[in-house]
Formats: sequence, C-alpha cells, structure tokens
Amino acid sequence: MLSLTQQDIMLNQSARDKTAAISALAGELTQQGLVSDGYVKGMLAREAQNSTFLGSGIAIPHGTTDTRDLVQQTGVKIHHYPQGVDWGDGNTVYLAIGIAAKSDEHLGILKQLTKVLSADGVAEQIRQCNTADALISLLNGDTQLEADFDESLISLHFPATDLLQLTAVAAGLIKNKQAADNAFVADVIAESASYLGQGLWLAKSSKGVSRTALSFVTPSQEILHQEQPVKGLLMLAACNAACHKPLNLLAQKMYQNQLHTLFEADAAQLPAVFTDAQPAASDAANTAVFKIRNAHGLHARPGAMLVSVAKKFESAIQVKNLQGDGKSVNAKSLMKVIALGVKHGHELEFMADGSDAPEALSAIGDAIAAGLGEGR
Repeated sequence: MLSLTQQDIMLNQSARDKTAAISALAGELTQQGLVSDGYVKGMLAREAQNSTFLGSGIAIPHGTTDTRDLVQQTGVKIHHYPQGVDWGDGNTVYLAIGIAAKSDEHLGILKQLTKVLSADGVAEQIRQCNTADALISLLNGDTQLEADFDESLISLHFPATDLLQLTAVAAGLIKNKQAADNAFVADVIAESASYLGQGLWLAKSSKGVSRTALSFVTPSQEILHQEQPVKGLLMLAACNAACHKPLNLLAQKMYQNQLHTLFEADAAQLPAVFTDAQPAASDAANTAVFKIRNAHGLHARPGAMLVSVAKKFESAIQVKNLQGDGKSVNAKSLMKVIALGVKHGHELEFMADGSDAPEALSAIGDAIAAGLGEGR
C-alpha cells in the first residue's frame, strides 16, 4: 500500500505545457533521491511513446524500462495544477503523479490510485483541493466519491400495503448499512415522498447521514398513494457530493421518460443504473481467456492499447483478472483496466455481449498475443 505524506505533494503548481510539468516532477524525484540524474529523459521518452493521461484530469508520468536502473527507491511525487495543464489531444491535467518504480511495484501504485481516481466527478474534486491533507484523503480513498448502492440496499416485491411501509423498509436498509442513524429514519418517515411519475416515488434526507447511500424498494402488490400508483420507492441519504451523480442520472431518466426501466431490472442489475459499473453479462455473452505475457504486466502503455482495441467494437466488453479479486470491469475504461493490477502471467477473462462480440474477442486476443505494442 502506498503511503502518502504532505512532503509528496506540491499544491497550486503551474506549467506552460506537459513537458515542463514532467521535467518539474523528474526534478522532484531526483532531489528526493528516488532516482538518479537522467531519469527525466526516460519520462519524456515514455510520454513520446504514448500519452500518460489516464482520464479524469489525471496523468501518471513515469520512465521507460530502459531507465528503470536509474530508480533508487520506489515512490511518487505529486503536483497539483488547479488551473490545469494542456496534456495534448484536448486533455487537461489537474493532477500529475510522477512515478519511480524499481520493478513491478508501479502496478500496485497504479492499482491503488486508479481504484480511487476512476470515480465520476473526481477531476473537479481534485481541482478544488486546497490542502495536502484533503488531497491525501482523496487519493487514499478516505473521501467518498460514489454513493453506496448494492444488492443489500434493494428489496423487491416487499409485502407492503402502503407507501409508509415501503418508506420504513427503505430507511431501514440504509440504517442497516450504517450509512445513517435513527434521526434519518424519523425524518424520511415524517416527510412525504415526492412522486416522480411512472409509478416511482422519491424520499430523501440529510439528517443523521454519515455516508451517501441509495435504497430501492418495490411492493409485491398494487398500491395507490394520493391516487397515484406506487410501483417503487427510491430513497437517498445524502451527506456529500457523491449524491450528485445518482440525482443527475435520475433526472436523465425522468427527462427521457425511462423511469419504468427501474422496475424491469433485477436486484443484480439495478446498481449499474446509478453507477458507472456495467451490468452483469447476459448468458449469451461470448467469453475468452488470455494470458498477459508483457514482462512488466498491464501498465499504462499496454493497457491503453488494450482499451483502444476494445473501443473499436460496439459490444459491451467486460474483463476480470482471474488472479485478482474476481470483479469484472469495463474493458473500454483505461482507469478500470489498470486498476486490475495485472502482472506478467496473469490471465484475463473477457466477456463480450453484442452483435460483434466474436470479432471483438478475436481482435483482443490477437493484440495480447502481439504484446500490446511492446512486442512478444
């Protein structure tokens, strides 16, 4: 686990371009004794090979394998650019993380950072950080970036006879998740839920909330409240900016007249509606397993190549590291792919769902066999 300190971070920096930003980071790494003189050439050469921009306003400049012998100690230096730096191709960087790694240690660093930095809206939160402690909290995952919403917060076909019972159940799910206390439960029960249309009701409160969370409950029988149908109740416990994304997605569904899709999804599919997670692949999905043979694993460059291949196809493509935690991620997201922490010899299982799924898996397999831009 990477341990960040205030000494690793320089706030309120500015740079005329990415070359100046990378050179400044290399200077910091050298000054701290993490690398020897000359490492900057490797960092600039690596950037010339392929952009180190990850997305979400973040770049991870690091050296090439040829300059790895110049690394004296694994570590990072972080420069914060509230005004942003043009990283090319229309990308703006607010946080540049200069990495020095002696071997595959950089994969652990990337895995830790990308799991945090892949959250929606994190770029703006990074830009607005005004203390080193706030940035460390964000990078260490101590700052909540996405609302809690999983199957434990969902109860479908509950035997309720009125909206009040549904409200109590939904509030109880959030309390049981330890995201809110009794003050929250009392407040949402006392306040009337709002009717959003198409049978969906919304209840929300910020009282007694310790973590932003959603819950969703549907009745087992037809219910009317104020002469309107009650097909389901969505409850929001809000205490931070993590509530913005689910509310925005809900507003989009209202505008597109698609609230009914909430009632058509099962408990396993519902969390994907309010997060950037992909729903579980269908039974008809095509699958294939490929072994990564890149000597230094799936770091930024080969990861970018893999994502580029996946993006060429219309099919939804998920991937899991069979030597990792077993969770599937979107194969078209560089952040998600790098967060898998894939090392040499790890096996990746791909699941492609769509009209061009077989072609997608074949192209991915060919790219991996060819070394993902690094040779066999």
